[in-house]
Amino acid sequence: MTAELVRGQNHPLSQSRLEIRISAGTPVAAAAALSDENGRIHGTEWVAHPGAPVQPGLEVSRQAAADHRLAVDLDAMTDAVHRVSVLLALPAPDGGAGPSRFGSVAAPFVAVTGLDGTEVASYTITGLDLESAVIALELYRRQGAWKVRAVGQGYAGGLAELFVDQGLSEAAQLASGIDEAVARGL
Repeated sequence: MTAELVRGQNHPLSQSRLEIRISAGTPVAAAAALSDENGRIHGTEWVAHPGAPVQPGLEVSRQAAADHRLAVDLDAMTDAVHRVSVLLALPAPDGGAGPSRFGSVAAPFVAVTGLDGTEVASYTITGLDLESAVIALELYRRQGAWKVRAVGQGYAGGLAELFVDQGLSEAAQLASGIDEAVARGL
C-alpha cells in the first residue's frame, strides 16, 4: 500500500534499493544532496547533479526533463551520510523561455518506488509560488533504519539560496555549474 504523504510526514522504508520518480508539468533539473546528521553538505562532491550525475549509491539524470528517475542504493551510502535530499530546480530562463517559478506550473509529484516499480510513498508538492528550487523530499537515517519525509521547502533564490541554507560554502559556483550542465543537456 502506498503512503500518500503531506508536507512534514514521514514513512519507513523497508527496501534499500529504490527509485525516485519525478513528474512535473515542465522540464526541471533534478539533483540529490548527501548530508550529515546535522543536515550539512560537506562539499560539492556530496551533490549528484546533471554535471556530476553519479555519487556512491546515487545516480541522477543528466538533463532537465518533465519526468526523471533517480536511482538510490541506501546500503551503498557511507556512514557519514544521514540524509539524501531530492532537489528540483527550474532551469534558468533563457531569454524568457520556460517558467521562472514553480507557482506558474503544475505541482510536481515525487514517488519513491521499489526497483520493481511498486510505489512505497508519494508526495505532491503544493503551495509553491515564487520558488525556483525546492527540496522535494529526503531519505534519512534514524536509529539504523531509513525513512522518507515529505519536505516541500522552496527557495525563491534558486539553487544558490538552497545550497547556502544547507551550509555549502561553494553554493553559487555549484548552482552555476548545474545551470551550465542543464543548458548543455537541453
